[in-house]
Amino acid sequence: MRFLTASFLLMIFVFMILIPSGAAKDRQSDDNVLFYPAYGYSDGEEWVIPMRIYVYEYRPITQSTIRRFFKRYRDLTEEEENIFNSRIRDIVVDSESRERVLFSFDDDPQQEIFGVPGEDGGYQQTNLNGIIEGEVRISKERLMEIAKAQQSDNGRLTIRAVSDGHPGEGVITLIEPRGLSVISDVDDTIKITELPAGSQIVIRNTFYKEYTAAPGMAEMYREYGENVAFHYVSGSPWQLFRVLSDFLFGEEAGFPEGTFHMKRVPKNFLSLNTWRDLREVVMNENVTFDQKINQISQILDHFPDRDFILVGDSGEADPEVFSVIRELYSNQIRDIYIRDVVNARELNPERLEGMIIIPAPTIERGISQFDTAPETIDE
Repeated sequence: MRFLTASFLLMIFVFMILIPSGAAKDRQSDDNVLFYPAYGYSDGEEWVIPMRIYVYEYRPITQSTIRRFFKRYRDLTEEEENIFNSRIRDIVVDSESRERVLFSFDDDPQQEIFGVPGEDGGYQQTNLNGIIEGEVRISKERLMEIAKAQQSDNGRLTIRAVSDGHPGEGVITLIEPRGLSVISDVDDTIKITELPAGSQIVIRNTFYKEYTAAPGMAEMYREYGENVAFHYVSGSPWQLFRVLSDFLFGEEAGFPEGTFHMKRVPKNFLSLNTWRDLREVVMNENVTFDQKINQISQILDHFPDRDFILVGDSGEADPEVFSVIRELYSNQIRDIYIRDVVNARELNPERLEGMIIIPAPTIERGISQFDTAPETIDE
């Protein structure tokens, strides 16, 4: 989704720069905390939990201004305008820097306070993009006590922020060293985005239309059983996490819950890292390829004794990504499934060598399956 983040999101970011952030905030609200779903892996007598935390504040004036502009710019219907407004919710929020987030586990008998350790021995603060990333180590004995108090028998533990002015809650899932895990792509694998059709269709399907699940994929995933761990690795930016997870894990789509691993697209333009990362998104055609290799490799490194099933689609580089992963981690990969949306099984069968093909309707450039007429492409 390189063109999506490079053009459409940059346009929205420009609006955020032009509208003064101080005037756009709701000063009566707290700094909200988003705990992205995390997993824990075993390391000796400890559980190690890689965490990603985001601290933000809503900017209602910014969101309203951007909504009105795009309503006129795209000639949106009322339904499309409402969908667009919900999709940009986490793109236009104001990232809060230098915030220290502390959290606790629900029903913890000891009411212990935790944070993400920093290099100075204390707890990390959010960076200029409102993010805290790091590992939290907790003894297995302590987490067993907490799991018993929460009456959790599936490794799923709930947490909530306890630092002042930081409402937020989240989920951590402890994954046993042995078992079966599924690593899945999102766009055109389990959600119809139509990436090969072109940027205008992708932007419309991402921001203006109700999401549609890929037929049969949720049923396939649920058939693996309740004890399977799921990881969703996507080339979409982290700013779309909540709308994607709400859809995928909702009743209509019905996919099993799991962790997300997405593309970093920072938006604080006072940070040199923002300009560096945005340049990579715009100029580096392999940025999603590299992202997926790194994120999938990290998961496999954390669970060397688990078996993995990889599921993707042929619309972008999933077959090539999975081929690299299979070479690096041959003992851990049980199967690779590819939902073939560009008829690679006939046109480029070498891409899918050794992979299980899931037939799907072929996506053609400029044509959306939701339309009766081709879309005009203007990139």
